[in-house]
Amino acid sequence: MNPTRYARICQMMAMRQPDLTVCLEEVHKSHNVAAVIRTADAVGIPKIHAIWPEEKMRMLVSPAAGSNSWVNVNTHPTIADAINTFRAQGMQVLATHLSDKAVDFREIDYTQPTCIIMGQEKTGISPEAIALADQDIIVPMMGMVQSLNVSVASALILYEAQRQRQAAGMYNRTESALTAEEQQILLFEGGYPVLAEVSRRKGLPRPYINDRGEIEAPDSWWAEMQMTQKQLRKFKLTE
Repeated sequence: MNPTRYARICQMMAMRQPDLTVCLEEVHKSHNVAAVIRTADAVGIPKIHAIWPEEKMRMLVSPAAGSNSWVNVNTHPTIADAINTFRAQGMQVLATHLSDKAVDFREIDYTQPTCIIMGQEKTGISPEAIALADQDIIVPMMGMVQSLNVSVASALILYEAQRQRQAAGMYNRTESALTAEEQQILLFEGGYPVLAEVSRRKGLPRPYINDRGEIEAPDSWWAEMQMTQKQLRKFKLTE
């Protein structure tokens, strides 16, 4: 990749907020999933979560392919499993739900590690998620409708989180809070998307990207990358 793109990706990684995320509980409309992924990337979230069968989620995230190159979508079998994951990371768990104990979403301190649960389009958040969450939050409504589209609501909340974190200097890091492996994945997938796709298709290991943005890989890796699928199968059978 050229130096300008390498510098841009490094800058993006330094601003990523791994302790801020969204959990989509059976959100099933692809355009909503795509919009949430796009917003997550825009505010610097490297990973979101979903409660949905994995094969269904792959279909749902495909419309957001561009943003999805930068945002991972982790699926969980149940909401309880997902919330246990967030608690293990020290996150406060917020449920977007209208209740007597709900507070204006702007009253929350989003500089703390935070997960925001967004409910299914028709039925909202499940009773189990409501019971397990630390706090219900709402977007105040002054008109006749009682709720916003899930993707619109998530954008409002995430940009409030971004505003607070930006004011606190949390986007001014000189080094990324992502793990070395996470950075390598982004550098290869985002810096060399065509090679990354070929590598995935051929089942090859991910090469190392050095501090100049260059691929460091043995000659055997490059040789396999240049092989056709038929040649590659024959090569592996004779190893």
